[in-house]
Amino acid sequence: MSYDYESYTEPLAASSNMEFSDKSIRMGFIRKVYMILMAQLTVTFAMVAIFSLVKEVNVYLHTHPAYFYVALVGTLVCIIVLTCCGSMRRRTPHNYIFLAIFTVCEGFLLGTAAGTFTQNEILLAVGVTMVVVISLTLFAFQTKYDFTTCGMFVLVSVVVLMMFGLLALIIQNQVLHIMYSCLGALLFSFYLVFDTQLLIGGSHKLSVSPEEYVFAALTLYLDIINIFMYILSLIGSRNN
Repeated sequence: MSYDYESYTEPLAASSNMEFSDKSIRMGFIRKVYMILMAQLTVTFAMVAIFSLVKEVNVYLHTHPAYFYVALVGTLVCIIVLTCCGSMRRRTPHNYIFLAIFTVCEGFLLGTAAGTFTQNEILLAVGVTMVVVISLTLFAFQTKYDFTTCGMFVLVSVVVLMMFGLLALIIQNQVLHIMYSCLGALLFSFYLVFDTQLLIGGSHKLSVSPEEYVFAALTLYLDIINIFMYILSLIGSRNN
């Protein structure tokens, strides 16, 4: 009785090549997402720096609120298109155009909000955010625990945060505001780990398709921006 060794080695080789190909595609996808993310963050925080450092710009924009509402509408339109229209989100260069418009509008809104804080508060919030983001990203890449199984917690926590925000808006209490800022920073820190593991794929239960590089960059960007805003709000509350 003889064995045809080629019939065994060829499927194994094909499986090995496929695994290597999938891994290389995923690594290229991760690099692409983080390159887009770095460009978004650079534009956003450059606008925050201009708004906080150039007093004339800050005063002009606060005396002309129409720009704020235009940026708000632009942000909402772009995020609806990027999250709800899958074909548009995957089509180049349309996805880059909408993402660029969204980033500029979001940077404008963030700069307007950050302009009400002092430069020291903004710098401290940026530093704390960098430490938090880098630490959580490394944790998400290294940990063996699969956070992508916590999808229900993500949904419930969003609803709880929204209700807490409405309560804090109505009651107008500083202690409640500090609690809301802490809760928001903690929840979006969890979202950052969750979205990072969706990006990594591999052995995790859920993963983002390599075609969804714009959507992946958008989710990470929103996580980081929200962490920054809640930390900045917390620092501002501490300093009244």
